[in-house]
Amino acid sequence: MKSVIAFFKRLEQIPQGLIIVISAFLPLFAIVSMFPALPSIIDHFKDHPNARELVPLMVSAPGLTIALTASFAGVLVDKYGRVRLLLWATCLYGVFGVAPFFLTDIYAMFASRLLLGFAEAIIITAVNTLIADYWEDEGRRDWLFLQGLAGPFLGAIVIRTAGPATEIQWNGVFLIYSVAFVIFLLMLKFLKEPVRQVKAGVASAVEAVNKVPFPTATMAAIGAVTLLSSALYYVFIISGGLVFRELGINEPSRISELSAIPSLFVMVGAFLFRLLGGKSNAIQIGSFLVVLCGGLLIMGTANSVEMLVLGLVIQQTGAGMSVPSLIAWTQSKVPAQHRGRGMGVWASCFFFGQFSSPWLVARIESLTGSVHGAFAVAGGIGLAAGCIGLLLHFKSDTGSKAASAGQH
Repeated sequence: MKSVIAFFKRLEQIPQGLIIVISAFLPLFAIVSMFPALPSIIDHFKDHPNARELVPLMVSAPGLTIALTASFAGVLVDKYGRVRLLLWATCLYGVFGVAPFFLTDIYAMFASRLLLGFAEAIIITAVNTLIADYWEDEGRRDWLFLQGLAGPFLGAIVIRTAGPATEIQWNGVFLIYSVAFVIFLLMLKFLKEPVRQVKAGVASAVEAVNKVPFPTATMAAIGAVTLLSSALYYVFIISGGLVFRELGINEPSRISELSAIPSLFVMVGAFLFRLLGGKSNAIQIGSFLVVLCGGLLIMGTANSVEMLVLGLVIQQTGAGMSVPSLIAWTQSKVPAQHRGRGMGVWASCFFFGQFSSPWLVARIESLTGSVHGAFAVAGGIGLAAGCIGLLLHFKSDTGSKAASAGQH
């Protein structure tokens, strides 16, 4: 109890932190809100010849825009300031997010989702940059941990709301995006440009960038791991409704009901991330891949609803570890002068994984004959990658101990 009280006592800039935690959920909100509605949207466009593939891609279309523009957004954030761009992006998020409620053409809806992605690119880049700007290492881990705790509550609320909204009207889920306008007003009141950036000014920032090289090789490695991790992370988020359907569960509200409680296990993942905070990046990344993809493998082989929910509990635990582990890794490897650009590269890779995930699931499904088969294959691939990460850590640790012993 004392440690919990001490944790909350050491938190600084609490209003800013809470707003950032909520804002960081917006890009994930755009996907989480859609998975209970996915089967119904496919049914609405059942006469369209490519609805089975086009609708999931429409759902994940913001990820494509983020992948293409986040690096550019990172440069803008470094040059023009974090908060100013974040305010504009949040307002546009609300506009483009709600737009599909008033549209009936699948291609117009697709276009609005692409525009939503550009707003998300700025949001995810600015928010993750502000976490590094506002707090030092311990503070960053604390707020990333709280972000991991808040995500399940926000996700459970969204999932429980999305199903009934879809049953009222097939595109009713898009009205939930209007919450962005409330967040915009809170940002306007509480968020200020980081002091260090204001004092430094654009000229000195440019001078510092010229002196410190961008860590290209390091970001290439981070980007590759992030791309794979993201594609696996979104397997359930985007295609989970189709797995439930294969077991005979078709009602969006029932899917929401079965998914709401397991989604709270993201909090368990957040606690595991905090416990592993002092471990190597290989341990953190390898651990979440093993847990996340172990859950996917169980879901892919489940022949009952109970087994499917068990796999979902494990998968959601890994999901709670994944995003904060990847963000913390990136923030620790990028110098302050290139922080916006580094987080932009990270966001590009993460959301390209989001966009590619349903396409990959559809391709594997065509080979295995079912969505369950696609989940099992994805889980196997991720488990192998996670084990490689853990082996790299232990190999490096053994080599360091041997070198140290040789010196003595």
